[in-house]
Amino acid sequence: MIWWIIASLCAFFVKGLCGFANTLVFTTILSFGNNNINISPVELLLGYPTNAILAWKERKSIKPSICIPLAVLVLLGNIPGIFFLKNADTQSIKIVFGFVIVLIGIEMLFREMHTKKHKESKVVLGIIGLLSGVLCGLYGIGALLGAYVSRVTEDSHAFKGNICIVFLAESTFRIIMYSILGIITGDIFIKAVVLVPVMLIGLFLGMKSSKVLDEKLVKRLVIIMLIISGGSLILNNL
Repeated sequence: MIWWIIASLCAFFVKGLCGFANTLVFTTILSFGNNNINISPVELLLGYPTNAILAWKERKSIKPSICIPLAVLVLLGNIPGIFFLKNADTQSIKIVFGFVIVLIGIEMLFREMHTKKHKESKVVLGIIGLLSGVLCGLYGIGALLGAYVSRVTEDSHAFKGNICIVFLAESTFRIIMYSILGIITGDIFIKAVVLVPVMLIGLFLGMKSSKVLDEKLVKRLVIIMLIISGGSLILNNL
């Protein structure tokens, strides 16, 4: 149980700081000794209230024009996601997505280091949005989704508020599906409830840290977390 506590504390500290990447941190720590079918539903139940907390905290920065279309794309991504899970080599798909995330993250980091702002291509944003929907549909991983929202928001408050609204929509759908399919069991639910205090401590510490840190530094940390997330996705599936 000690590793579940460590994973919860680390994952939701990152969630409070950056607004995403908790799934990859949680899964990476626990995947060496546990099956994904036991990890994902626990993280899903723990992550749901954190998205609600962060969305409420940053509610003034939420823009329906950003989060609603993206939520639709993410939910649509569940359709090919389910197809791939049943019929494709998901390990290879994770590696491909990992490289995509790393490349986008590096490009974003270079872009952020230059003071001159460039107008975002709607075609590029559309492609990233669709791919992020597929990745969320496949594994509940929001790294590519983070890349999209980072491009269309001005600061970390808007980033956290909008991405958490999208996560809430996607998580609601997955909780319903997991319950119907019997993936969320009584034991899974009890384990999640036991870990809630640890999750809240990690989230609180992350949120407090984000207030202390400089805005530009937080945004760069978000981008670095994207790159690390993509690299972790690649290494875990080689």
